[in-house]
Amino acid sequence: MYTPKTKLWHIVILLAVCIVVAAPSGADDASSGIVDSQTFLRRNMTPAGPPASASAAAVEKLLGQMTLKEKIGQMTQLEIGMVTDGKDQSIRINPEKLHKAVGEYGVGSIINVNDEALSVERWHEIIRAIQAEAKKSRLQIPVLYGIDTIHGPNYVVGSTLFPQPLAMAATWNPELMLRGSQIAAAETRKAGIPWSFSPVLDAGRQPLWSRLWETFGEDTYLATVMGVATVRGYEGSDLSSSSSVSASLKHYVGYSYPTTGGDRSPALIPEITLREYFLPAFAAAVKAGAHTVMVNSSEVNGTPGHANSYLLKNVLHDELGLQGFVVSDWMDIKGLVSTHHIAANEKEATRIAVLAGIDMSMVPSDYSFSDLLLELVQEGKVPASRIDEAVRRILTVKYQLGLVDNPLRGIESKTVIGSPESRQVSLEAARESITLLKNENQALPLAKTAHVLVTGPDADSLIPLNNGWSYTWQGDRASAYPKDHATILKAIQEKIGAANVSYVPGTTYDKEVDIAKAVEAASKADAVVICLGEWAYAETPGNIPDLTLPDAQLFLARRIMETKKPVILVLTEGRPRIINRIAASAKAIVMAYNPSNEGGQAIADILFGDVNPSGKLPITYPRSTNRLFTYDHKMFSGEDWGEGKAMAAPQFEFGSGLSYTTFSYSDLHVAPSTASGSQTIRVDVAVKNTGSRAGKEVVQLYLNERVASVTPPLKRLKRFAKVSFQPGESRQVSFELTSDDLSFIGADNKRVVEPGMFNVRIGSLQQAFEWK
Repeated sequence: MYTPKTKLWHIVILLAVCIVVAAPSGADDASSGIVDSQTFLRRNMTPAGPPASASAAAVEKLLGQMTLKEKIGQMTQLEIGMVTDGKDQSIRINPEKLHKAVGEYGVGSIINVNDEALSVERWHEIIRAIQAEAKKSRLQIPVLYGIDTIHGPNYVVGSTLFPQPLAMAATWNPELMLRGSQIAAAETRKAGIPWSFSPVLDAGRQPLWSRLWETFGEDTYLATVMGVATVRGYEGSDLSSSSSVSASLKHYVGYSYPTTGGDRSPALIPEITLREYFLPAFAAAVKAGAHTVMVNSSEVNGTPGHANSYLLKNVLHDELGLQGFVVSDWMDIKGLVSTHHIAANEKEATRIAVLAGIDMSMVPSDYSFSDLLLELVQEGKVPASRIDEAVRRILTVKYQLGLVDNPLRGIESKTVIGSPESRQVSLEAARESITLLKNENQALPLAKTAHVLVTGPDADSLIPLNNGWSYTWQGDRASAYPKDHATILKAIQEKIGAANVSYVPGTTYDKEVDIAKAVEAASKADAVVICLGEWAYAETPGNIPDLTLPDAQLFLARRIMETKKPVILVLTEGRPRIINRIAASAKAIVMAYNPSNEGGQAIADILFGDVNPSGKLPITYPRSTNRLFTYDHKMFSGEDWGEGKAMAAPQFEFGSGLSYTTFSYSDLHVAPSTASGSQTIRVDVAVKNTGSRAGKEVVQLYLNERVASVTPPLKRLKRFAKVSFQPGESRQVSFELTSDDLSFIGADNKRVVEPGMFNVRIGSLQQAFEWK
C-alpha cells in the first residue's frame, strides 16, 4: 500500500498539475485550439510576489509602534454606511463619521455599497476621502476597502459583467475564466478598491441552495481548476499592481451544503466527505497564493464556522498553509449569540471567534467588536499574542497590495471601465457557457427567415440574464441596468428583423398574464422560443421550498406546446429548476444559466446558428424534486436506469451538452496496463469531428476504482480539455495520471492509494489498468 504525504494542499496540487493534454505533436501550441490544462495550472500555481516594501521586517516595525487600540482597529471592518450619509447615487462621506471610524478607532477595513452601484468617479471620491483620513492618523495605515466583485465589478457603473460563476464553469475553459478575472480585477482596482470577496469555492452539491450560481458546480476537480484560474486572474504576478486585487476564498467551509437547502442553514458533513469533496478547491487556491479567506456563516456538524478552531487553525493555516488573514462574514460573530446560541453575550462570542482564528470582524454596523475585544485583552481573556498574530497578517496583506506605498493605487491606471475589448471577452464567455441539452430532429439552429414568437417572463429583461450581485445586492432593480445591452427578445429582433418576431410576455415569474394571447400568437408562428427560469435573487431571499418551476411558467409552456409548433425552451436560471412536465414536448432545450449583459446576444447567436454551442453542464440536472444526487454519487438501489426506469435518471447528466456538429471517440489506449509507485499512466484517445461544421468538444476523463476500503464513487472527473475541431478533423488527446489521481480519503480521514483495478472512461469508451 502506498500512502502519499498527509498535507492536504500538497496532495491536491499534485493531483491538479498532473494534467497533460497535447496536440498530436505533443507541443504546447496555442494555435491548436487545445486548452492545455496542465500547462495552464503550472503557469498559474505560482503565487503573486510581494513588493520589496512588504518585508516581514517592515511589518514588524509597524506592529511594534502600534497601541493595543490601534491593533484592534485593524481587526475591525465596517460597512460604508458607518462613514457616509444617504444611499444610492446620493451617498456622501460624512466627515464626522469618517473621523470616528478611521481617526479614533483606526478601523482597518470598510466594505460594500449603500445601496446601488456607483460610478468610478464617485468611488474615487469616497476612496480618496477614506485614505486621506487614514493619512491623518498617527501611523498613517491605509484602509483596506473590499467589495463583492462576484461576476465582474458589479458595483461599478458601466463595468464589464461576466456570466455568473456557475455559467463560467459551464465553459470548461479555465483560460476564459482567467481572462475574465483579470478584467474584473483591473476594473475593480480602477475604482480604487483592492479586495474582492470572491470566488466561492464551496462545492455546489445542493441544487436547492440559493447561492448555487455563485459556485463552480458540483465537481471538486472542475471547481479546483476554475478556482485557481480566478485567483490567478485576480492576483496576477504582482499583487501590488494597479490591475490586481486580493482574492477572498469563501465560504470556508461546507456552507454550500445545507441539510435543508436553505441559505445559512446547518450542514452535516462527515470529515471524510469534507476532505474528499469540499476542502480540495480551497487547498489549491491557497497554494496558488490567495491572500484572504471568508468564513462559513452557518455551522458544520454542530460547530459554527466562526467558532471552529480545528478548521480555521489546524486545517486552514497548518495543513493548507494560508499565509494571509481570515475575515468573518456579515454580523457572524454576533450570530454566535443570536443564531447559534453558543455564547451568552457578544463579548463571549468575540472571545470565542478571535481565539478560534477570526482575524478581522465584519461587525459591520457598530463598534462593539473593537470595544469588547479591547476589554477582553485588558482582562487577560484574549492574549496579546493572538492580537499581534491577526494584525501581522492584515498588515502583511496591506503591504503586499502596495497600499502602504500608495493607498490610491489603481485609480490612476489606464484601465478603461467596460471597454469594447472587455465586453467581447464577456460575450465569448457567454457563448461558450450556453449548453444545448436537447435538439430533437435538429430543431436548432432556427432559420433566420422563420417567423418566431418569443414569450416567457425572462424574454425581455436583463435582470434574469445577470441575477443577484448585479448593481444591487439582489440584482432586481431594472433602472440600474445599462440601456445599451440587448435582452433575449431584442437580440433576436436584431438577428432576424423585428418584422419576423412576435412578442407576448405570457407570464411573470409566477403569475399568468396573457397566456391565451401567447397561444394565439404561437399558432401563427413557425417556431416559439419560450424564455423560462428565475428572476434575480441573492443569499437568503432566494430560498425556495421546491425546485419545480412555478406553475404559471409550466402552464404557459404546456398550452403553447398544444399548438404543435416547434418549441425551444431557453432556461435562464441560477439553479436547475425541475422541468420534467414540459421537457419531453420541447423540441430543443437551451440552458443559458445567468450569462450576463452579453447573454441576450449570445443566446441569439446560438439559436440561429452563428455560434456552435460548446457548453457542458457543471451540475447534474435533476428530473424530480425528491431525487437529488450528484454524478459522483455512490451506488444506490434503483441505479439501473434501463428500459422502463427512465424516471430514476437525472433529466440531464453532469458533463452533458450537445453541439451542431458530432464527435466520435475511438482508440482509447491506457498504458502501461500495470503500474505502481512513481509510474505514470498515459491515456490516449482519438477524437474526430464527424459533422459538417467547426466546433469545440470538451474531452472528459473519468476514473473509478472497482474495489476499495471505502465505497468508491461510480466515477470521478480527473481530466478535461476543451478542443477545437474543423469539420472532419481528428486529434489524439493525451492525458497522464499519477498515483495521486488514484487516491481517496480513507476511513481514518487521511488520503490513501490502494492497489486494485481502475477503469478509465472517456466518452463511451472504457479501459482498465491495475495499480500494484
